[in-house]
Amino acid sequence: MTLREQVEQDFHRRFGAAPTAVVRAPGRVNLIGEHTDYNDGFVLPIAIDREVWIALRPREDRRVVVHSLDYSASLSFEIGPLSRVGTEWGEYLKGVAWALREAGHTLTGWEGVMGGNVPRGAGLSSSAAVELATQRAFATVSGLPWQPAAMALLGQRVENQWMGLHTGIMDQMIVAGGREGHALLIDCRDLSLQPVPLPTGAVVVVLDTGTRRGLVDSAYNERRSQCEAAARFFGVKALRDVDAETFSKREQELDPLVRRRARHVITENDRTVQAAEAMRAGDLTRLGRLMDASHDSLRDDFEVTNEALNTIVLLARAEPGCFGARMTGAGFGGCAVALVAPGQAEAFVQGVHAKYTQATGNTPQCYVCRAAEGTSVA
Repeated sequence: MTLREQVEQDFHRRFGAAPTAVVRAPGRVNLIGEHTDYNDGFVLPIAIDREVWIALRPREDRRVVVHSLDYSASLSFEIGPLSRVGTEWGEYLKGVAWALREAGHTLTGWEGVMGGNVPRGAGLSSSAAVELATQRAFATVSGLPWQPAAMALLGQRVENQWMGLHTGIMDQMIVAGGREGHALLIDCRDLSLQPVPLPTGAVVVVLDTGTRRGLVDSAYNERRSQCEAAARFFGVKALRDVDAETFSKREQELDPLVRRRARHVITENDRTVQAAEAMRAGDLTRLGRLMDASHDSLRDDFEVTNEALNTIVLLARAEPGCFGARMTGAGFGGCAVALVAPGQAEAFVQGVHAKYTQATGNTPQCYVCRAAEGTSVA
């Protein structure tokens, strides 16, 4: 049974009728451009065919009633003054209602069933998928216009101001505006998007290490403040505004730790723009080399990998047919991403799975991904 069928069937069982709408929002994997988004830089993600689905119908009152299949739990709240009471899954839904109302939208109540298969805590943006699916549900019952960039900004506001995580805009932008068969080169300063076709000679394989990030919010916020310190040193709004030549002239004046953080962001921005060029040219060897260099920079300069990520990336690179591999997401655990020749993808997955399990004792999840459409009414 598909996820869509599951949420529709459970809706019928709980509410005694068929839903009037079904919405979906994808997870995402970032091919390159890590920790650049909150530095006003460039990112190159794809929306993936792992999704959050909501079957729903409007209510006559101002309540939102949602059952989560993933958590086997229900949530009910009134659309009105809201307060955050924790970090549970329901807070993302309440945060969306808060952000939409703060933006001046008049909301209608609804009831629904939600289910997803985006791995949680793996760096594949399960939280952004929940946010955008919930926004699409509200938009559908409340007659709100669906503008991906505007909705992405509201989703980011939920993360920043409701959940207290100082995340950038990438996750919400790709989840809201993904294009089937394409990556999106996103300029995180002006939110402009350039669809970049995925070359036919490679498939994207997500490698979930089976390790989770845990309590890394403080490390994330620390990296962000180090980047801001470097930008202040160079007298610019964000590290996006510092090119490699300017950096090399003055890098010795920086605190060694701040220097490493800045070097990652500045070189990663260059790599990301180059990666989009390589994809357009169908140059998979160059694209793979850029992905490899990105991981090495995240390991050595930004220090956000862990042993599991480094192990799975090295094993992936050693497999036949692999063009390149790197960690993806915030780091400290979660997933890596590899670019693999289509004819060797099955053997690649089997090889990495067996060797990683043997090396670490962890069981990875490895799956070939398709570049999917962004958030939509199904």
